[in-house]
Parts: sequence; structure tokens; C-alpha cells
Amino acid sequence: MKKAEALKQLKAFGSEQTRKTYRRHGTVGPLFGVKYGDLNKMVRQIKSDHDLALELWESGVFDARVLATMVAVPDHMNMTSLGKWMKDVDCHGLSVSLSNVAQRSPVAVKMVAKWAKARWELVASTAWMMVAGIARESPQLYTKTEYKAFLKTIEAEIHQAQNRVKASMNGALISIGTYIDEKTAVKVAQRIGLVEVDHGDTSCKTPFAVPYIPKAAAKYRSMLAKK
Repeated sequence: MKKAEALKQLKAFGSEQTRKTYRRHGTVGPLFGVKYGDLNKMVRQIKSDHDLALELWESGVFDARVLATMVAVPDHMNMTSLGKWMKDVDCHGLSVSLSNVAQRSPVAVKMVAKWAKARWELVASTAWMMVAGIARESPQLYTKTEYKAFLKTIEAEIHQAQNRVKASMNGALISIGTYIDEKTAVKVAQRIGLVEVDHGDTSCKTPFAVPYIPKAAAKYRSMLAKK
């Protein structure tokens, strides 16, 4: 698929109602308003196409950039290309999408180390979403000692962190507890208590990690047992 055709399809899938929803969730700049179900339809058609991904990202359109992260080849992403994309991230939704491809790249660990220290909220938030994703999908990238270090950092910094960073740290805490170290994560969550995050004009809520982790971990163990 060529860039022009992809943009044409994205525009056709877009709707005013979805644009309004994305705006409420903080999306800025040009967008068509394409539902993720329709983006997934395009991914099934395109599969992986890194050259197309690069062109879609350069379009500057939110939906096209989300699609770019979905059809990009993670193995082709390096610190330079991820850094370039990160500079263009201007909303939480795009941060989420970038974290998904970045956590699967060969430089995932390096990017987490670099971005987690960033002062810019969306950069640090992306790093903690990557930690959550790695714990879920590629837990071998870190040792148990390193996961405990992440938990220690979360406990020490979450309440003073910027808004989106709080949410992402909470997600990382839950993910580590679900897939890596339930006992330690629950104890950390108990000491942290409730995490207050401003989700703006949306119905989104921040899950309380103390009851959430045991339920998620039990569900994960049940899934493994069935396999």
C-alpha cells in the first residue's frame, strides 16, 4: 500500500464523533478520527511495511502516526529513529502507540533508561509504559533484581511525578505484579496507596493496584495453566 492510498482509507474511516472523543482524551493537531478497530483492519491488510510507516509518520496526522507504529518493523527502530519520533509526540494517545513499538525494538532497555529520566511528561510516561509492556511481553529483558529496582523507584517517586507519569508508573507497578513479582508489588502498592491522576473530560479511572494485582495475577496463572 502506498502512502496516498493509506491516507485515503484513513480519511474514509474517520468520523466527527471519534474526532470529538480523541480531542477529549487530549489529542491535538490534524486527525481523521479513525477507530482502533478500523486501524486494525488496515494493519491486517498492510501487515508490516517499515517504509510506509516512516512516510505515514511524516504526514503529521494523528491516525496515520498511530498506524505507523502498528506497521513499523521494531527491529528496524534504533535510538535515533525512536528519538526522532519521540520529539513529535504531542499527546498521550501517541505516547501509548510509540511505547508499543519501542518496547519491541532492539534498543528497548536503552530507551527506557534514557526516557525515564526525562523532564518532559510524555517522554517519561512513554518509558514507564514500556516497562509495563516489557514485563508483560518480554520479561527476560530485565532481571528480577532490576524489576525490584523499578518498584523501588515507583514507590519513591510516584506521588511527586507528573500526571501522566503517575498513571504510567501505576501501570508498570500492576504489570510487574501481574507477571513478575506479585508479592513484592502488592507490598509496594499498599505503601503507595491510592494514586490520583487527572484524566480530564473522560471516563477513564486509575486502577487501585492493591486489589487489582492479585486478580490480574490469578487470571494470568489460570491462562498459563490452560496452555
